[in-house]
Amino acid sequence: MLRRLFGGRRSAQEEFARGTAAAEAGRMAEGIAALRRAVELKPDYPEAHYNLGAAYRDVGNADAALAAYRRAAELVPKFADVHVDIASILRERRELEEAERSLKAALALKPDFPEALLELGNVHKGAGDWRAALEDFRRAVSLDPAFGRARWAAAVAQIPMLDDSETDREERRQAFARELGALEAWAATDPQAFRAVAEHQPFYLVYHEASNRDLLARYGKLCASLMQGWQQAAGLTPPRRGRRGTPERLGRDSRIRVGIVSAHFSDHSVWLAFVRGWVQRLDRQRFELHLFHLSAKRDAETEHAISLATGFHDGKGGWEHWARFIHDSRMDVLLYPEIGMDPTTAKLASLRLAPVQATSWGQAQTSGLPTMDYYLSAEALEPPDAQAHYSEALELLPGTGCWLPRAADGEREARPEPSFPAADVLLLCPGTPFKYAAEHDALLAAIAGRVPGGKLVFFRSKPEALSGRLERRLRAAFERAGLSFERHAVFLPWQDPRAFRAMLAASDLYLDTVGFSGFNTALQALQCGLPIVTREGRFMRGRLASGMLRHIGLDELVATSDSAYVELAVSLANDAGRRRGLRERLLGARGRLYEDDAPVRALEAFLERVVER
Repeated sequence: MLRRLFGGRRSAQEEFARGTAAAEAGRMAEGIAALRRAVELKPDYPEAHYNLGAAYRDVGNADAALAAYRRAAELVPKFADVHVDIASILRERRELEEAERSLKAALALKPDFPEALLELGNVHKGAGDWRAALEDFRRAVSLDPAFGRARWAAAVAQIPMLDDSETDREERRQAFARELGALEAWAATDPQAFRAVAEHQPFYLVYHEASNRDLLARYGKLCASLMQGWQQAAGLTPPRRGRRGTPERLGRDSRIRVGIVSAHFSDHSVWLAFVRGWVQRLDRQRFELHLFHLSAKRDAETEHAISLATGFHDGKGGWEHWARFIHDSRMDVLLYPEIGMDPTTAKLASLRLAPVQATSWGQAQTSGLPTMDYYLSAEALEPPDAQAHYSEALELLPGTGCWLPRAADGEREARPEPSFPAADVLLLCPGTPFKYAAEHDALLAAIAGRVPGGKLVFFRSKPEALSGRLERRLRAAFERAGLSFERHAVFLPWQDPRAFRAMLAASDLYLDTVGFSGFNTALQALQCGLPIVTREGRFMRGRLASGMLRHIGLDELVATSDSAYVELAVSLANDAGRRRGLRERLLGARGRLYEDDAPVRALEAFLERVVER
């Protein structure tokens, strides 16, 4: 009676229990609110801080999760698990040194702690030390043979993020194939094996200039078989085609229900390259468009996405809750713009949650998943034999497959004065470290040696350890060519977007990465009129810049061999007049890349065709 009279205020313990139960049930907003009340009522409540951190992490709010975990660690310094959770978030933020310190604290408390060793392996992998990472993962498995995530990590770590000069890529690919066999054997004996699926993904295979279809189809088959076992046990009946004409749809909105599943409805390369244009231009008279945002990240681009969507859905927590929610949303088609960057996305993509499912080139290679029916690519980007490299049916949209807003023109923005090293010719090399294969270091050294007064400009991206490894490898390549690295090349700090555009505008030539081309960065260069030298690759991922250049009629900037790449770069670097002429042509031709509705109209026709089939 007294509790009713005075408003029924719950105790910290009651709020803790309520919040924990709500979060576990997928009611994340309710769970977080209750757990926050618990710590407000009792600030020295370590369990509540810890569960609040876990809930924040499940919805993708890394900053809030880290703060909650750190408070739990302050309250219980000998709680080894929380140090691992802190390290995991720091590693995702690429703060590797601090993450390693947190893991050393955990291992000092529990020397034989498999979870800490798994996360230490993740830190070493992120720093480019794949050999140390493998050792950590294997030690974790030796301590706990049932530790599926460590087994999965050890298999995927066979493919290094960054090659060193001794890395044999073919040997690494064979090692990955052997480890897949071991994973298949283990998964057949462990009913909980599905929990390890996609926690680590063979993302870096995409940087090998080789067909990955067979390896990824085998990997995808394993992922799908395990996840579909969970789906059956969870009672989520796979939707079947033909549902639009069934009685359950009579009287409902006749528009096709399209869902896009991604963690990147934000200022991210996947959204900016092609998803934004699709979302902006799809005909809302014919299509309902639902966005399933798997991250908590929000920025101006997120708000733009929300304003365009029929429905914007986020904050569902872990992948099980997302799977049920998406399944019950009854989409006619699900589009996964990328499969490979985000574990939750990859888990969901391994399920059958809609009658028609497709992926696209946010991950620029086949998914290998039997649950993906189609792969949406572009005519300008694919080689003639493209279908042979996909397990999905390949659907080619016209041109570059993109609708790009003309307002993205970088020439219209006032720029700061760039601060460059002294050089006569600035050759911009803006790729992230893992885009530079060791086998192509000699090409860069050959260009540098034949451009008097030239300077190759690279950038230090986070983590610093990875950029440092690339710099040391390039130095060795220049030394083998008899060149001084300091004279011919420089690594600059990573630039914010505005400063980077200024550097593009002030540079003389853009050297595209070989094997895996740039797209968004190359597009920015074209917007500035900066000539690009690109070597057209065997696969779509090596043809992104060349596809754009050919699309606007600048085929002469596309080399078809390594030697032609060097010759073209040297010729242009040493000919200022020719570069000026190319700048003028680029500035005149770049408009062909913008506001092209043909890819969107083709996407609409594709969606109608595959749904009504």
